[in-house]
Amino acid sequence: MAAKDNQPLSETGYKQELKRALTFWDLMIYGLVFMVPIAPFGIYGIIAQGSNGMVALAYLIGMVAMIFTALSYATMSEAFPIAGSVYSYAQRGINDAAGFLAGWLILLDYIFVPALLYLVSAAALHDIVPEIPLLVWLVFFIGINTVINVIGIEFTAKANKIIIVLELIVLAIFVGVGIYAVAQGVNGAEFTYKPLYDADQFSLGLVMGAVSIAVLSFLGFDAIATLAEESKGGRKAVGNAIIVSLLVVGVLFIIQTWVAALIWPDYTTFENADVAFYQIAEVAGGAWLKWLTIIATAVAWGIADALVAQAAISRVLYSMARDRKLPKLLAKVHPKFQTPYISTIIVAIISLIVTSFFANRIGELASVINFGALTAFLFLHVSVIIYFIGKKKSKNYFKHLVLPLVGFVIIAYVWWNLDALSKQLGFIWLAIGIVYLLFLKGTKRDTKLNLEE
Repeated sequence: MAAKDNQPLSETGYKQELKRALTFWDLMIYGLVFMVPIAPFGIYGIIAQGSNGMVALAYLIGMVAMIFTALSYATMSEAFPIAGSVYSYAQRGINDAAGFLAGWLILLDYIFVPALLYLVSAAALHDIVPEIPLLVWLVFFIGINTVINVIGIEFTAKANKIIIVLELIVLAIFVGVGIYAVAQGVNGAEFTYKPLYDADQFSLGLVMGAVSIAVLSFLGFDAIATLAEESKGGRKAVGNAIIVSLLVVGVLFIIQTWVAALIWPDYTTFENADVAFYQIAEVAGGAWLKWLTIIATAVAWGIADALVAQAAISRVLYSMARDRKLPKLLAKVHPKFQTPYISTIIVAIISLIVTSFFANRIGELASVINFGALTAFLFLHVSVIIYFIGKKKSKNYFKHLVLPLVGFVIIAYVWWNLDALSKQLGFIWLAIGIVYLLFLKGTKRDTKLNLEE
């Protein structure tokens, strides 16, 4: 059974081309790096103000909400342990056309995420060292990550371990210094449950508005599914890693935001909400802690998060190109490193172009990303229901109907609250995808697959 679990591609019409080298721990760390354990550093102020100071509650609800999507990913990754993530799941769970559209939408997320990360990190470092042009920082980040990803997934996994350790050290330093500051009553700090629940300030609509922002910090756990053909832990390894990484990072988010809220109890007095966390760090430990958190954020996003994002999108491109949904060249695997190196290089080139185009429009870029991810998640939940209840006639209604249905409703609620620009740009991208799909069908250029397991 183990051999079958580790080499299932013959059942799905594919051959093993990518190197199986990743353990459960590699996959879990990959997910943690993608979600960035210190992600709240960059958006703390916005969520604190949006939730009336109950930022820890916003992250708690966000974690619970995303668990349902994680469970759907785990279910489908066990049924179809192949690269492609939601593209493969919707393709085989619903039909070929749905698979293409889900893949097209997740491309919107994965292709633009590295560009956004590079841009934010380069801008941060450019502010610190303005003598170095923004373009130099962009080329630096993109170049490092491309080389690491081309060399091999094992090398990427090793880099991930180093990066996650450094992030956790910085986080531990902040939490330790922060708790000491609270104990000393710095800035009027005292222990309270208000960051988790404040009866006087609580408003469900208000908190859920903050959750719609906080929940996006969890995006990235789904990228673990793109490494299914490089996992050597069996069919359940990917799903288990998705769920565990989401829970771990959620707990870390809650702890750090709770401590931050205690140190700066009046969330209405931030000088600038965009850099509120760094203000809090300076109050807690001084200028050194402020700069430590700023640099850690820049490196975590520009190298760590972008590294795994580039690896994820290259696997989706590889999977879709293998099925001739995209140019076949993107499915080319390096003969020595066994990585989809053409896709990896293409992603690097796209990132450089996108960062140049959106250099002064980061908000618009983020809006496009959110639409792609959340809409793809809707396809995922539908895939679980149609495949297991509709096609396999499963009687496990709780796992295969109730859970994905709840997940669908939650994601639909968050999707509905996206801004108008996000939806406008997203639907334009979707329309382009539909036209391209019709072209593929009309010219019969895509591969006809046996989609029955």
